[in-house]
Amino acid sequence: MILTQNTPFTFEQIDQLKEQFEVYIKTVIDIEKRICSAGMNRHFEGEAILLQQGSRQNDIWGGGIDLETKEIDYNSFVNIRPQDNNTKKRKFRVK
Repeated sequence: MILTQNTPFTFEQIDQLKEQFEVYIKTVIDIEKRICSAGMNRHFEGEAILLQQGSRQNDIWGGGIDLETKEIDYNSFVNIRPQDNNTKKRKFRVK
C-alpha cells in the first residue's frame, strides 16, 4: 500500500505502511512541498507519484525508516544526481 500526503501519518496508517517490509518503511519526500509518499516496494514508485503531482526532481529524496533502530536513511537510487553533488550514503537517528 502506498500512501501520499502532506500531513503526518496516523498510527493506523503506519501499521498499513509497514506491511511491505515489517520493520522498514520506504519513503520518498518532496522536501519543498513537504509531501511524503510511503509504503512502496521500490522508491521509483513514490517518485513517480510525486512527479505526477507536480514535484520537481531535485526536490525529491528517497529513503526510509527503520522501525527497530529508529534510523532514517536517505540513500535511494532516486537520490543519485551527480549534477546536484548527491553521492554519499547518509543515516541519522531520530531522537
